[in-house]
Amino acid sequence: MIVSLLYKMTRRLLSVPSALLRSEAAKDAELLVLRHENAVLRRHLTGPVRYEPADRAWFAALSGLVDRRRWREVFPVTPGTLLTWHRKLVVRKWDYSARRPIGRPPTRAAVKSLVLRLARENPRWGHRRIQGELARLGHRIAHSTVWQILHDAGIDPAPRRSGPTWREFLTAQAESIIAADFLHLDTVLGTRLYALVFLEHGTRRLHVTGVTAHPTREWTTQQARNLATDLGRRMESLCFLLRDRDGKYGQAFDAVFQADDLRVIKSAPQAPRMNAHCERVIGTIRREGLDHILILGEAHARQVLKTYEDHYNRRRPHQTRNQLPPEAQHHPTAVDDLDHRRLLRTRILGGLINEYRHAA
Repeated sequence: MIVSLLYKMTRRLLSVPSALLRSEAAKDAELLVLRHENAVLRRHLTGPVRYEPADRAWFAALSGLVDRRRWREVFPVTPGTLLTWHRKLVVRKWDYSARRPIGRPPTRAAVKSLVLRLARENPRWGHRRIQGELARLGHRIAHSTVWQILHDAGIDPAPRRSGPTWREFLTAQAESIIAADFLHLDTVLGTRLYALVFLEHGTRRLHVTGVTAHPTREWTTQQARNLATDLGRRMESLCFLLRDRDGKYGQAFDAVFQADDLRVIKSAPQAPRMNAHCERVIGTIRREGLDHILILGEAHARQVLKTYEDHYNRRRPHQTRNQLPPEAQHHPTAVDDLDHRRLLRTRILGGLINEYRHAA
């Protein structure tokens, strides 16, 4: 760039005397050529002569002031070499290939990470939907680039890559799902008892509707009617009943919920994870209560489960509800004077479970 600028300035300065007095300018140009040639030779007294880009630009600039027929006599190189130098100088001036990167510019790593995050958090979004969201966030990127990023990461760029997992489905529909499952326990004499357990996903409220040694379809249907009566208006906010394919339910059981416009969803055979929340609460009942109590009969089992149900809904904190019990709407006010407040304990199930509160 600097050589090209010097070349232009030299041509313009040398063109002024040539317009006024052509013959004198030609003589001066020849003298300048000879002087510069002498300077080049002095630089290379001990080695081969090499012309630098500045030397070539100087000779090319002076060539316009010297008669073409005298080039061979005046210049230290042939006219062909001199013209070659001039052509290369012009080519370098108008060559933009070095300034223009080859191929498509690389996508920033931050944009790639954002594309993959959007695809991971929104499995039903295709590459064009992700491109639109990026444009809304101020990232201009072609949909083909988004497609390539997803393809290179092993993610299908199609709009629906895969269906939601059961965890995603249950989380999205939590406010409108109630799940049912059977809890079995054995008495001291080895009699197998069954309890029907319901769990509201949105609030984590637990319902143990009854205990029996003979869970017929008629008994199960009656428990469904009892639950519908207890829930009352809360049934209007529910849309799905999730249960397994146990033969103790039957069509009459489903009809009770379908009458309130609930859709019955049956889990796949031998797939307890599809009813994971209800399975987990049953495990909690066992670990915190039934595994430490000897059950004498149906009445005893009913009393134990009802007591635990009351503790579970009113007092037991839940991680999914920010450590709030199912029936609590907000956290209690913070207590600052802990040294002056007396903590009271209430024993549940003979001291198996403790509940605490501050004295009034």
